[in-house]
Amino acid sequence: MEDRLGPIAFADMSAAQQVAAQAVIDGPRGALYGPFVPLIRSPELMAAAQRMGEYLRYRSAIGTRLTELAILVTARHWSQQVEWAIHAPIARDHGVADETIAAIAARRRPDRLATDEALVYDFCVQLHQRQRVDDATYAAALAAFGEHGVVDLMGINGYYTFLAMVMNAAQTAAPSTAAAPLPA
Repeated sequence: MEDRLGPIAFADMSAAQQVAAQAVIDGPRGALYGPFVPLIRSPELMAAAQRMGEYLRYRSAIGTRLTELAILVTARHWSQQVEWAIHAPIARDHGVADETIAAIAARRRPDRLATDEALVYDFCVQLHQRQRVDDATYAAALAAFGEHGVVDLMGINGYYTFLAMVMNAAQTAAPSTAAAPLPA
């Protein structure tokens, strides 16, 4: 597959693109990569997305381990190789078990999940597959994470779905990482 919206040299960007790109480069990501490569074509959209993503990825109310788990479920649902390549190693580094990562890649519910991980997994799978969350799962998430955490969890699913759609349509190439590519 050819990358439809590949990198643009910084010198070739418009002034608005350079400002938006520099904000990503100067932030916690440190570089313009992944979804921000195609999104730079719409600098205002990219800037808004970058701010939302910075909050959800680095400061969500559910914490990094559970955020990364939700990202993996979303990446698998959308068969998004870039998200998977970037986030599978991060998830592992933040305590998501290799067996859990492998099961998600294989489209299986992981056998051994901590209680909070099982709740996040079930919430995300229901939201992606059924476009809703059943009452019991929602009530359990609310009890575990509070309203702030539940809203952030919904936001993580939506934000990474948006990025998956952008990169799937743009055919963004996955970086080489320690993560094996998602199977078809």
